Amino acid sequence: MTPRLREAPPPAVRASPAARPGWAAVRRTALGGAIVGVFLGVVGAYGSQALPLGRRTIEMVAVSVTASLMGMAVFVLTGRHPAIAARWWLQGLTAALVMTAPMAAVVWIALQMVVRHPPPLGEIPDMLPTSAASSAFFCLWIAYQLQRRRQASPAAPTPAGAPKFLERLPPKLRGGELWAVEAEDHYLRLHTSLGADLILMRFSDALQELEGLEGAQVHRSWWVARDAIVEARRADGRALLRLKGGAQAPVSRTFARDLRSRGWL
Repeated sequence: MTPRLREAPPPAVRASPAARPGWAAVRRTALGGAIVGVFLGVVGAYGSQALPLGRRTIEMVAVSVTASLMGMAVFVLTGRHPAIAARWWLQGLTAALVMTAPMAAVVWIALQMVVRHPPPLGEIPDMLPTSAASSAFFCLWIAYQLQRRRQASPAAPTPAGAPKFLERLPPKLRGGELWAVEAEDHYLRLHTSLGADLILMRFSDALQELEGLEGAQVHRSWWVARDAIVEARRADGRALLRLKGGAQAPVSRTFARDLRSRGWL
């Protein structure tokens, strides 16, 4: 096999809800956590009323910022499920449900370090209602902000005469290079130079609409653009194509012979 076809570019920024958030999103999330922390400090949440107002506010801000960043990580993980990621409110509520217990644990650990008479371990269940409410705020706020950004993103026009499939790209991916199409159940994951996202479509229909682009089906669930290939190699007895952005497309025996004749392998 050809050991290397071209130099790999930097990984693409993921655009799907399940992707890693950028620094701007991290800053906004931390700010939201700080606002909630101030509120929790003022009301003396989690039994912190015995502390002076300033001290407990600083404590709650630190806890809330930590919890909000944890919530963002949980939010990203829950967004990997297509059915959940398709509805921003469902993704937010699911992330909040997963986040409730870890947030209560973070608060309990923090109280052990700053309160003279910290609550015993058995009081963690009593913290769950407040943790659930705070987690719901964090995660729904993140989900709503991402939804607004997706809706506000202007769509780049599709060039005249371009393959029909390019018209199906989500607005945030328009204008980018299409690197690969990966089938996931009833969805397709689109790998592009502007990130990745899911659309609802049959893979067989997508293959018909991809005609006109320089690429090929390499597996029963993968279509790959020729220019997206960085490296062709073998691993565990099977061929793999490493693509721009870091994705790896398997090559099945059904398509390997044709790909070798084209010089892909």
